[in-house]
Amino acid sequence: MKTAVLYSGGKDSSLMAVILDRLGYDVELVTINFGVFDSTIPARQSAENLGFKHKVLRLDRGILDDAVDMIIADEFPNNGINHIHHMVIEYLADEYDVIADGTRREDRIPKLKQNEIQSLEDRKGVQYVNLTGIGYKTINDTSERLFKLQKAQSNIHNSSDYEMEIRVLLDEKGQSINEIFPQHIQSRVIGWK
Repeated sequence: MKTAVLYSGGKDSSLMAVILDRLGYDVELVTINFGVFDSTIPARQSAENLGFKHKVLRLDRGILDDAVDMIIADEFPNNGINHIHHMVIEYLADEYDVIADGTRREDRIPKLKQNEIQSLEDRKGVQYVNLTGIGYKTINDTSERLFKLQKAQSNIHNSSDYEMEIRVLLDEKGQSINEIFPQHIQSRVIGWK
């Protein structure tokens, strides 16, 4: 089955890709970009190092602009990031049989609610898979066993998730990025152990 795994280059989306690949799905890693900043380089390198097919999907910048406007109005990123995630999932549902991401149990964003997942699967005839039943500790333990990881303070050059282009656009609009996105450590997969 043609399977898209939304891919940032991090341990969660890498683990999801490995699970589906080992189960025999035809996995393609998909990284989203809106043309504001080429945030795809870390994901492309991680996908290459793991030996997966990788595709950059360039979507309408209006999706990103709407999300940034939400973030500025809310002074908090959740609604804006979820907006992007929902738009991306809907788009992928027209192109793939299975859509997956690295969303895990503790994640607040991006995240689809149970009724949203059911609606997506019913309307589009797709399967949606994530890591919701798996906790942070288990994912960390499993990832440490499988992957070589590079851990660093999160910045626009070490991840390919939605946040990176949001950061660039917020900065262009004169917004304080550190108030919206607190500093945190980002793990990126750089190869197999």
